[in-house]
Amino acid sequence: MISVTPGMIIARHMTVTSKKSLRLISTLTRRPNNNSSIVQTSWKTRFFDNNIESYRGIRSLGRVQGRVTILGSGWAGFKLVREIDKKNYQVVSVSPRNHFVFTPLLASTSVGTLEFRCITEPVRGYSSDVEYHQAWCDEVDFKKNKISCTLNLPQVSSPSSTIDLTFDHLIIAVGAYSNTFGIKGVKEHAFFLKEVADARRIRTRVLECFEHADMARTDNERNGILHFAVVGGGPTGVEFSSELHDFIREDCSRIFPSLMDHVTIAVYDVAPTILGSFDKSLSEYCMTKFRRRSIEVRTGTVVKEVRERKLILEDGKEIPFGCLVWSTGLTENPMTASLEGKVLKSTNRRILTDKYLRVLTPEGTPMPNVYALGDCATIKDHQLPQTAQVANQQAIYLRKALNKLAKRPELNFTDVTEPFVFKNFGAMAYIGNWEAVVDMTNINEKAKKSGTFAWIFWRSSYLTMSVSIRNKMLIPMYWFMTWIFGRDISSFQDYDRQKRVDSANKPK
Repeated sequence: MISVTPGMIIARHMTVTSKKSLRLISTLTRRPNNNSSIVQTSWKTRFFDNNIESYRGIRSLGRVQGRVTILGSGWAGFKLVREIDKKNYQVVSVSPRNHFVFTPLLASTSVGTLEFRCITEPVRGYSSDVEYHQAWCDEVDFKKNKISCTLNLPQVSSPSSTIDLTFDHLIIAVGAYSNTFGIKGVKEHAFFLKEVADARRIRTRVLECFEHADMARTDNERNGILHFAVVGGGPTGVEFSSELHDFIREDCSRIFPSLMDHVTIAVYDVAPTILGSFDKSLSEYCMTKFRRRSIEVRTGTVVKEVRERKLILEDGKEIPFGCLVWSTGLTENPMTASLEGKVLKSTNRRILTDKYLRVLTPEGTPMPNVYALGDCATIKDHQLPQTAQVANQQAIYLRKALNKLAKRPELNFTDVTEPFVFKNFGAMAYIGNWEAVVDMTNINEKAKKSGTFAWIFWRSSYLTMSVSIRNKMLIPMYWFMTWIFGRDISSFQDYDRQKRVDSANKPK
C-alpha cells in the first residue's frame, strides 16, 4: 500500500526545485513539536480572542513586582486577571469556579432563552501567563503572606487536596452568598440564582413540574405543582419571573395547553413595592404590567418557614408550590467569615477598606498590598451597593493603579492614584413580553425609560458588555433561534441506569 503525503502532492506540482522551494515543502509538511515552548494556535483563535498575549509563544511571567494573587473569578476578579500587567506581575488566580459568569443574562439561561455557554468565559482562556488554581481559599495568613486552599476537584491521582500559596499583593474578590436570613428550610427546599449550576437546576425543575402536573389526577395537585414562587422583588427576582412568564406563554402553552389554567407565578417581598431601588414610576409600571399578565405581586409579605413543596407565611397561611426561587439579598461567604478578627468588618459582615480599597486591620489601619473589592467588601463610612457595576469599576481602578505602580516602584500606592469614586450609571431590568425598565435618573432626572424602547436598550447594552467576540456572536444567534424556533425543552438529568437495572433484577 502506497501512502501519499501532503509533501508528495506539493512536490508533484512544483516546477522549481530550488532550496527555497524545498524549505517551503519542509515547512508545510513539518509536524508540530509537542515539546516546543511555542504555543501552536490557529489564525481563527488569534483573530477572535480578545487577549492576544495568550499566543505570544513563551510564558513571560513578570517577576519585577512579585506575585499578585487574585481570589475569585467574578466581575472584579476576572477583569483583573485579564487586564493586569503580566510583564511586571506574576498573576495567580484562585477560584473554585474555572469560569466567569455574565450574571445579567443568567435568568435567560434558566428557561432556555439562552444556552449556558453564552454567558461563561474560561479563566484559563485569556492568557497562558496566568497561574490558575481551581480551589477554595480557606485561610489567609497576613503576617506570612500565605493562603491555604482546598482543591475543588475530585481526587484522581494525587492524595493531597490542599495547597499553600504565597503572595506579594493579595486581592480579595470572592463575592457573596444569597442571604436566607436564617429562615428554616430555605437552603433545603429553595433554588438560588447565582451560578450557571443554579440556572440549570431551575430549568430542570420547571420542566419536571409540567411533566408531574401532566400526570396529576386532581386539579388541586396541578395547581400546587404549577405554582412558581419567587421570594424577592429585586432585579434578579423580577427578571426571572419575567423570563419564566415568557417561557410558559410562548413555549409551554404549545406543549401543555391543557395545563395553562393551572399555572400561577407569584413574587413575594417584605417591602411595599418591587424594584425598590428604581425610580418610583418605573416600579409602579412594572407592578402594573405584572398584574396584567397575571403575575401575582404580594408585597408586605413575610415568609416564616419553607417546607417541602410548601411556603409558610407569617400570618400562618400555607402556600403549596412546585418551584421556589429565593433572591433576597446577599451575605458573607465562608471565606470572608474566616477572616473574623483579622480584618475590620461592617455591620452586614462585609470587609471594610479605605478609599484606596486597601483592607483595614481590626485597629482600622490599611494593610499594605492587600485589597478587597466587589460584593464582599465596602469602603468605610461609604456603603457601596453590591452590584456588578461597582465590582467592575473597582477592578478598573485597581488595575490602573497597580500597573502605574509597576512603572514607578519607588512610589507608594497612594502616590500613583486618587481615592476610588463610584459613578452610578443607573440600572436596568427586563420585565417580560419584550419590555424593560431603564433608570438613569441619578445622571439626569428625565433619564428613565420603559417599554419596548427600554428593552432594545437593555439587550443592546448587555450584548455590548459581554466579554468575548465568541459570546457577542452566540448571544444574538440564540436570541434569533429562540424567536424563530422557540426554547429548547430538553431536560438533562442524571439518571442512575445501573440502579434501575439492579432494582429490576432484584428477586421478588
